[in-house]
Amino acid sequence: MELIEHLQMANWPRASACAAMAYAIGCFTTGYYLVRARTGKDVRETGSGSAGARNVGRILGKPGLFITVLGDFAKGIVAVLLAHKLAGNDPFCAALAVIGVVAGHLWPVQLKFRGGKGVMTSTGALLVFDYRVTLTLAALFVIIFVFARKTLLPAMFGFVCLPWTCWFYTRNDVATCAMTALAVAILFAHRKNLAEEFVTLKSEHRKI
Repeated sequence: MELIEHLQMANWPRASACAAMAYAIGCFTTGYYLVRARTGKDVRETGSGSAGARNVGRILGKPGLFITVLGDFAKGIVAVLLAHKLAGNDPFCAALAVIGVVAGHLWPVQLKFRGGKGVMTSTGALLVFDYRVTLTLAALFVIIFVFARKTLLPAMFGFVCLPWTCWFYTRNDVATCAMTALAVAILFAHRKNLAEEFVTLKSEHRKI
């Protein structure tokens, strides 16, 4: 009932404007334009087929990877900051901005809906949305990484925990639903990576 009441009371024109603005910002896929400017190539036609930082790094090396990480992280921050300015710190509008900027990164309309994987953009957006959520997920990542020595599984575990972490800090149904949608989108974007990771783990287990 609380969720329905929040949705009924929401300022939908303003919320829609925040989401659309965030999506437009997210569509600026840093890695794609960086590789296109430097080499004239489409980064999505090589490596993993993604416009994400790791794939950019395969072509442009560490400088390209760093610039892509910075650009993707920054646009997540900018989108939610602008939503705060436009909506006066309305958590519903901020949550939609998080979803919007990540959706733009994952499915940019001008690139025929083939973008990056969304981790750094999500991190930047979540940092502004609620820094406590981001710090908690970062702590989980570090703890699991220390034991696993892998980056993908700790990162994806963090997104699995995202809805519960958001609820713990905010007690906001709408925000928690938005973070659930975000977690599903990120996991879906990494479905092939996860499948490959599990195959690798299974192979390593057999060798032990």
